[in-house]
Amino acid sequence: MTHDVHIIGGGLAGSEAAWQLARRGVRVRLSEMRGAGDGTPAHQTDALAELVCSNSFRSDDDAKNAVGLLHHEMRECGSLVMAAAKTARVPAGSALAVDRDVFSAEVEAALAAQPTLEVVRERIDALPDSGLTIVATGPLTAGALAASIGAATGAESLAFFDAIAPIIHHESVDMDICWMAARWDKGGKDYINCPMNREQYLAFHAELLAGEKTEFREWEANTPYFEGCMPIEVMAVRGVDTLRFGPMKPVGLDNPHTATPEFPTGRWPYAVVQLRQDNTLGTLWNMVGFQTKLKYGEQQRIFRTIPGLANAEFARLGGLHRNTFLNSPTLLDRQLRLKNAPHIRFAGQITGCEGYVESSAVGLIAGLMAASELGSREWTSPPRTTALGALLSHITGDAEAETYQPMNVNFGLFPPVDPDVKKKQRKEAYTARAKEDLAGWLLALV
Repeated sequence: MTHDVHIIGGGLAGSEAAWQLARRGVRVRLSEMRGAGDGTPAHQTDALAELVCSNSFRSDDDAKNAVGLLHHEMRECGSLVMAAAKTARVPAGSALAVDRDVFSAEVEAALAAQPTLEVVRERIDALPDSGLTIVATGPLTAGALAASIGAATGAESLAFFDAIAPIIHHESVDMDICWMAARWDKGGKDYINCPMNREQYLAFHAELLAGEKTEFREWEANTPYFEGCMPIEVMAVRGVDTLRFGPMKPVGLDNPHTATPEFPTGRWPYAVVQLRQDNTLGTLWNMVGFQTKLKYGEQQRIFRTIPGLANAEFARLGGLHRNTFLNSPTLLDRQLRLKNAPHIRFAGQITGCEGYVESSAVGLIAGLMAASELGSREWTSPPRTTALGALLSHITGDAEAETYQPMNVNFGLFPPVDPDVKKKQRKEAYTARAKEDLAGWLLALV
């Protein structure tokens, strides 16, 4: 054997797991099928750690936000994903967003520089019978390997639909109608805002309802959506004001084009569509919250009715793909190992976590677990009071197996803080406790 650990899948989780192992001198074989003549319905390149949906890692606030806290904890653990994101960062207010191409290139370069790591472009069709393995193939696991996983688990994987938002060329946006700002001016003028009055919004809402959608095949008919990545037209069905209180909320956005002596900074529009920078050059911008299953022609027709986007040129249109994941609370032990085949660990979205950061974090933990096992060291999981520990605990047993669904990290997964802490101070109480407990855990981590 030329390796100590075989990692299957070169996405965020697989790349992070490989990094954590290789930087500790462990021999790693990282298998990625893209680049070997195979692809997926969502990926566009063969780059490692390609971001297929949004370019955002969400909030970077580690004092009041659970995902921002997870950013902090991963950085403290020497995360490759967080280091690459820092280099590839683009303006996004208080969020952490990146240039996709720069980000993937940073990850690939860092992994290529590791002398004990070999990246192999190959498709793996079956789970290995022996040897430490981390399966991080994500929600788009190829059919043959998915069948092998199904045979090993003795149960069908759950499934849900995920949608991708369109990306627009900046030069095609009419800035005489739109303006640059972040909500409540947090983080600077980092978003392009396309304003709508009431009549424009109601007409747009009606078009979303009437637009021609992608048809489902019979076997897909009862597959649910993930609530955190709901197609915009599906949200529109829930009520005429749902979008105005969701991705199109105008609160905190003063439109300077409507400035008057009475309102010198401008009035809030009735609704707003935000575009977020998608690459370092600022030439590509994605439509925030505009995941969609509208057909391509309908997307162009309907989205060009948005004020400022009449002449929009799309670098990528939205799409829909089916994601699969394990019922991890039933199938995995507390160290992410398959209960009936403990030489195999799972990491990333295939475990049922949701989001770039969460997937990377589970890959990080899987790598640390494998390193500990190879070194014959007793593994101690991060405290449940930390974001890493709370997420891991949810996946490996704390969640209700019968209703298990993909989950982003949130304070609801953490043990409660002291009930005497005032409501306005609870988020800071969660993060302060987590940082203190993580520091103690890291001291004991070899």
